[in-house]
Amino acid sequence: LCLMAVPGKAAAFRLPPLPTVGEIIKLFRLKAQKQLSQNFLLDLRLTDKIVRQAGELKNAHVCEVGPGPGGITRSILNAGVEQLLLIEKDTRFIPGLQMLSEAAPGKVRIVHGDILTYKMEKAFPKHLMKNWEDEPPDIHIIGNLPFSVSTPLIIKWLENVSKKDGPFIYGRTQMTLTFQKEVAERLTANPGGRQRSRLSIMAQHLCTVETCFVIPGQAFVPKPEVDVAVVLFTPLVQPKIQQPFKLVEKVVQSVFQFRRKYCFRGIATLFPESGRLERTEQLMMTANVDPTLRPYQLSMSQFRNLCDTYRKMCDEDPSLFVYNYREELRQKKRGTNSLKSTSTPEEPEEENQV
Repeated sequence: LCLMAVPGKAAAFRLPPLPTVGEIIKLFRLKAQKQLSQNFLLDLRLTDKIVRQAGELKNAHVCEVGPGPGGITRSILNAGVEQLLLIEKDTRFIPGLQMLSEAAPGKVRIVHGDILTYKMEKAFPKHLMKNWEDEPPDIHIIGNLPFSVSTPLIIKWLENVSKKDGPFIYGRTQMTLTFQKEVAERLTANPGGRQRSRLSIMAQHLCTVETCFVIPGQAFVPKPEVDVAVVLFTPLVQPKIQQPFKLVEKVVQSVFQFRRKYCFRGIATLFPESGRLERTEQLMMTANVDPTLRPYQLSMSQFRNLCDTYRKMCDEDPSLFVYNYREELRQKKRGTNSLKSTSTPEEPEEENQV
């Protein structure tokens, strides 16, 4: 432990001299696994820059997702955090992380587990909890996410934001996360932008979403074929669509199901074939949405109107919400195939009789 005295200021925490991240990789023979879409960031100037985007971390509690060989971990510890929780699925990285833990006694807790299933409700001390309307708590989630897990993980966390559970039981916990540049563009896309998608609506109706900066692919080892963007999420005090997460998700998914066609086409998939046209027209007229707009042209207020109107229709007919367009298509196809299979053996018999 190395405390460096700064004149007139409290001594700042700095990690003692340690092997570089590159040396850790060699020491423990770590190799990025392509099937896990792992890419290491070795440049500590870039890891410092990521951590700075999270804001003031002095004496904060931080959870780092998938620390890997520990590049961002070092930058977080050097920012003077109170406690750092590391959640790592890959056992190969644990010894290197333990080395960092020993260099910062009492500051690091390592959990070998999967962030998609890890229960975050008890990850931090209760005294850090804040009311939802207050400023965000002194808790941050930071992570250089593997590409394969980034989208399902942010959808899971957005649902947690909606329900105010998981890491958001403590209040409006902020997240600083990496995504493929294209995914980041979807997360932040405005109405009319070609990248506007389901992710845009699901993220922006619950959070302020900002792209901080872009890291070129060549900064990573191995070099991915795409650039990477750092995105900051701050949950909103009031969601822009005040309906349950699953209902919003269903409406938004339906609208974007045929993103190149008029939005009328996707919205129609919310309703069973029987009465589909009438109900679709009813929904769009009540929500005051032009049926000839493309899905990516719809504003947040138009999505809110669609969700609010659809909710009223579901309240009047509870069977509506459980209706599944794809399931109806499958059953229809199954019925057609079974008709074919039952008629096939009969045809030759008729021919024989003739």
